[in-house]
Amino acid sequence: MAKAPVAEEILSEKFGPHLNYKPPGGWTDESVHPAEKLVKTHCCFCGQQCGIQLKVRENRVIGFEPWEEFPFNHGMLCPKGVKRYLQGNHPDRLLSPLMRSDQGFRPASWDEALSFTVSRMREIQKKYGKDAFAIYGGASLSTEKSYLLGKFARVALGTRHIDYNGRLCMVSAGTAYKLAFGIDRSPIPWSEIPKAEVLFVIGANIGDCAPITTDYIWRCRDNGGKLIVADPRMTPITRNADLYLPLRPGTDLALLMGMLYVILRDGLQDREFIEQYTTGFDAVAESAKQWDLPRVAEMTGVPPESIEKAARWIGKSKRAIMMHARGLEHQSKGVENCLAVLNIALATGNIGRDGAGPTMITGQGNGQGGREHGQKCDQLPGQRSLADPAAREYVAGVWGIQPDELPQPGYTAEEIMEAIHRGEIKGLLSTCFNPLVSLPDANFTREALSKLEFFGVIDFFLSETAHHADVVLAGSLHEEEDGLGCSAEGRVIHWQKSIDPPGEARCDSDIIIDLAHRLGRGEYFRFENPADILEELRIASRGGVADYYGITYERVDKQMGIFWPCPSLDHPGTPRLFVDRKFYTHDGKAHFNVTEWRPSGDPINDEYPLFLTTGRVVSQYLSGTQTRRIGALVDQYPEPRAEIHPRLAEQHGIKDSDWVTVTTRRDDLTIQAMVVKTIRPDTVFIPYHWAGIRSANRLTHRTLDPRSKIPEFKVSACRIARANGPDPSPDDRGAHKNGASRGGA
Repeated sequence: MAKAPVAEEILSEKFGPHLNYKPPGGWTDESVHPAEKLVKTHCCFCGQQCGIQLKVRENRVIGFEPWEEFPFNHGMLCPKGVKRYLQGNHPDRLLSPLMRSDQGFRPASWDEALSFTVSRMREIQKKYGKDAFAIYGGASLSTEKSYLLGKFARVALGTRHIDYNGRLCMVSAGTAYKLAFGIDRSPIPWSEIPKAEVLFVIGANIGDCAPITTDYIWRCRDNGGKLIVADPRMTPITRNADLYLPLRPGTDLALLMGMLYVILRDGLQDREFIEQYTTGFDAVAESAKQWDLPRVAEMTGVPPESIEKAARWIGKSKRAIMMHARGLEHQSKGVENCLAVLNIALATGNIGRDGAGPTMITGQGNGQGGREHGQKCDQLPGQRSLADPAAREYVAGVWGIQPDELPQPGYTAEEIMEAIHRGEIKGLLSTCFNPLVSLPDANFTREALSKLEFFGVIDFFLSETAHHADVVLAGSLHEEEDGLGCSAEGRVIHWQKSIDPPGEARCDSDIIIDLAHRLGRGEYFRFENPADILEELRIASRGGVADYYGITYERVDKQMGIFWPCPSLDHPGTPRLFVDRKFYTHDGKAHFNVTEWRPSGDPINDEYPLFLTTGRVVSQYLSGTQTRRIGALVDQYPEPRAEIHPRLAEQHGIKDSDWVTVTTRRDDLTIQAMVVKTIRPDTVFIPYHWAGIRSANRLTHRTLDPRSKIPEFKVSACRIARANGPDPSPDDRGAHKNGASRGGA
């Protein structure tokens, strides 16, 4: 009998040259060295938060097992989830703090790195004022760390400038849902999806960005439900759609208003529901009259008969669900787009009952929990408003400070970068955020980072942004610290600690607490562990819209998740909102909102005649800091490509795999073409997971939605041309001013 191959041989055969390293002690062969324990936890990537069991041996994650009992994914995982455990032993893992010197980064002790960080914080705030220092957080942080970071900014530093990378994700949807319903959360759990008679998916590439959700869609189809997809690209689920609406990028609002026009024209609205449970309908109905089908068809490029069919299917159904994501939200009118979806849901009475309702597909791992408890620039724990005097008084009381000690709302993520660029903000501490890859107009971001007098980063890999830092504090992976997360459907889950951080790396929360103590504010940060933070968070959120008071680790583990709001320890949680038709608005009713058309901030013209849109691919995640280090995922999509239609390719003499230069008003990018029939002929698509000379965000623009302040990633004007090869310009790794520290290290 042949000897079973050891783990190293299996991995080498499957993953090839990209996985050409060995972790300390070599790969573990489980046939000889079985796992010591299985830890039930969750995937570290997208907002679905699939359950997974990590195999642990000798303080290392060595594999995984399906967690078939977890009710969301029943053991299923996408390509990222299957390989997520491989990053933990990567040789790029930061094992100690780093400080910049004339020769580059050098290892430092924790005392030296933290002391230097605190001294620079104090110097900057003493010289320029408290608001001259800003904090960046992230939507992949646990809910406890999100809460802690918000408190750190406002109580330890006293700055009003804290925001997070969820500003690039969910804020348009959150703003719209608050305006309509008074709450920022999906109104339905995913278990409702198979019950729908009609599913309308707009601006959501579910197959690539939320793969496990496709199972719910296919179950809906198996039950006889119809699927409508609206997108400039024929994404994977579109292949099985009953109706496809191939709209031009940036014309979602026109399409949705045209659908509402048909619903009202044909008398398909739910008059009884509108009368009893809503306000503002008459103004919205009046505004819809201008969106007749000929006008909408001309703007969107969607045939009028298709618009009419989609509207009638939704209007005539008893149970319709409308699902949306970044394609709808990454626009300078993203809030209007989302409000238009909600107006259709309200007009047809599809809210608060089985198999019906609008729902946002959260993008980041804790994109929901990360925006509930204080790391947003305008928010306090429990989804309370920082500008609300009653909210300020309550939270200040929990924290043991006076309400007037709390700063007022500050800048959003892109606004912070712009304030750095113009010299208003001088210092920045960032964790779980890679803005050089994630923010639009990357050259502008790079210039801004070079102007900082101090830049500190908490991370577990040296991201492209961290190359610009003065201090890098080695933080923790998802599995190295206890914490709560909240999934796209509003289910609060437990990220169970599986291992300790390796080497001298520390838990993120310990680093933040240590900084607070060194700043002389330790009396407000007497936390020994995440459980202590959760206890305070529960109280701070109590009575708020996002009420976590009844949620504990023990309850979450026992019930495999609890849907908030959960106001008491005997409350079962709230999987479906608005069952009683009571909304979280001041009058208890749902609000229709008039939506106004605005053109893109980067319009097409004769010089830039094409639409550029950006998004994800299934094997990569966000800025790629994690997934671009996992060989098995790199192999699936090793380089970004420009998707173009055969007609467009023929016009420019481009064939599949040819090099093509995509140019916008900001920069140009040379990558290989992917000629496909699944995209509009007037549109170019580029995924955004890569950095440096491959970064799609070199091309995007900084136009913001006026209410959500989300950048318009999905609509840029561009032109294309066949090229001879890739851009020879150097990568921006380590592109720090003179290679020396701005902070004087």
